[in-house]
Amino acid sequence: MAPSPREVFLELVWGVSEGRWDELPDLYADRTCVEHPFSPFEDGPMRTREELREHFSAGKSLPPLRQEPANITVYETADPEVIVAEFEYRGTTASGEPFRVPCIFVLRVRDGKIIASRDYIDHISSARRRGALGEFIEALRP
Repeated sequence: MAPSPREVFLELVWGVSEGRWDELPDLYADRTCVEHPFSPFEDGPMRTREELREHFSAGKSLPPLRQEPANITVYETADPEVIVAEFEYRGTTASGEPFRVPCIFVLRVRDGKIIASRDYIDHISSARRRGALGEFIEALRP
C-alpha cells in the first residue's frame, strides 16, 4: 500500500532536517509541480524529479544545522490526495543560535508520490538561520 499524504509529508520534512538530499527527489512523481509562492526571487515551478534533484543537491553546500520539524499540524481535506501542513523548522545554527522557520505546505500526493506542492516558507528566517541574511538582502536589491 502506498504511503498516505501525511506519511509522505513527514518523510519530506524529516529528510530535509536530516540532510538526506539524495533521497528527497524520490518522494516526488516524475512529473510534478513544486512552487515557492513567497520566494522573493520569482522562482518558477519545478516540474520534474530531475529539477528537484538539482534543487535538493544545493542543500549539500549549506552549513550544517541541527534542526527538526516542530509544531506540526496536518489538515486533511475533502480531497484525499491533498493535505495542508503547518509547521516550523526549529533548531540551532552552527554557532549555537536558536532559530525557527515557519512554513505551510499544500501537498497533493498520488500513489505515494508528490505530484504538486506549494511551499510557503519564511525566506527571511531561512536566510538568517544559514547566516546568509546579508547575502539575501543584497540579492533583493535591483
